[in-house]
Amino acid sequence: MRAGLGGQITIMRVTLPDPLAHIPGFERLFAEQSALYPAREPAWQPVHTVYVPADVFSAGTVAEWGRAASALFGAHLAGPEVLAELFGVPGDLARAVHDRVAAKLAAEPVEDLRIDFEDGYGVCDPAREDADAAAAAVSVAAMHAEGTLPRRWGPRVKSFADGDPGRSVRTLDVFLTALVERAGLLPPGFTVTFPKVLMEGYLGQFAACLAELERGLALAPGTLRFEIQVEAPQTVLFLHRSPGLVPSLGGRLAAAHFGVFDYTAACGLPPHEQRLDHPACDHARHVMQTVFAGTGVELSDGSLAAEPATDSAHDVHALWRRHARLIGHSLAHGFYQGWDMHPSHLVSRYAATYAFHLAPMAGYAGRVRAWQERRAAGDGLLDEPATIRSLSAALGRAAHALGEAAAADGAGAGAVPLTPGR
Repeated sequence: MRAGLGGQITIMRVTLPDPLAHIPGFERLFAEQSALYPAREPAWQPVHTVYVPADVFSAGTVAEWGRAASALFGAHLAGPEVLAELFGVPGDLARAVHDRVAAKLAAEPVEDLRIDFEDGYGVCDPAREDADAAAAAVSVAAMHAEGTLPRRWGPRVKSFADGDPGRSVRTLDVFLTALVERAGLLPPGFTVTFPKVLMEGYLGQFAACLAELERGLALAPGTLRFEIQVEAPQTVLFLHRSPGLVPSLGGRLAAAHFGVFDYTAACGLPPHEQRLDHPACDHARHVMQTVFAGTGVELSDGSLAAEPATDSAHDVHALWRRHARLIGHSLAHGFYQGWDMHPSHLVSRYAATYAFHLAPMAGYAGRVRAWQERRAAGDGLLDEPATIRSLSAALGRAAHALGEAAAADGAGAGAVPLTPGR
């Protein structure tokens, strides 16, 4: 660089024949980066997972949950003003949330259904578990035929950490075989939950079992995907040490769900501190976010293990306030899905989730439009590209959670590339 005539600066540049020739391995590293962290637009993700013990599950379970939740909603959340007071939602927003919750409970009360053969089911005679697995398959086939099967569904099998992997895989085999025979296909939306993963090697073993089941059922490779439950400090530890875990499973790992009660118990917390918003749980969730960021693996928080003590307004409202507070904690920490264990939870789940997504939507959309037009938003904010990516992703998530084609006029998830320079 030197000063030219008139004080102007002239930049002297040395041009290399091929700059990348002096950076060996660039293409390999970039390909590895793309495999580990594929750039993806936000896709639909259920806002919750409903767990139902296999021995009480039937083709009418989802409809029963919807009727029970709607009855509680009608009895104890009669108008927007009650919702505004109960959940701390401003008046205008409360009306929109109230209308959406009522419509959701009537049309699609459950987005993700898990038929539980683990903690909610227990250990029983092997012949009985076989029979329950086959009966669950018949019910799923009936729901598929009737158009009542949730968009996401599947079983939770027993853990390999229990020392009996054969039981876990047999239940899944009986369930899938009976279902494919009855329905003539595997309905879309399937995932299987794999709990209590104390050893990393169990994941590869379970993925191999899924591949074998695919071959036996003549399913396309990669059809059977699974989600893991993070329920122990040992799991958090090996996740931290395994940056290549997701690609090593060949695209089969769909999600990671946090198990609050097993995790807090394993950490030695006293019973009254085994809660979703405990700092120990925040640490585990942040590790999950770090490990799975950019991989496409969905994250889900845990549950509230409580139901209203009675059907009185006092007890139902107390449960809803508590549940909504925990949902708000999860949402604020970037966990947009959680478990629901009782029909009453559906009301607070949708109310808290819809309010969270609706409240900032107009402001987010305005900031994205302002950035797209390369002008200041008028509120003193100078948004960085990373912030715009975050705003766009939030609008995309809101659109999916609210069941809308677009979160706002002119602002979608693709407003700015999800990976700089891509």
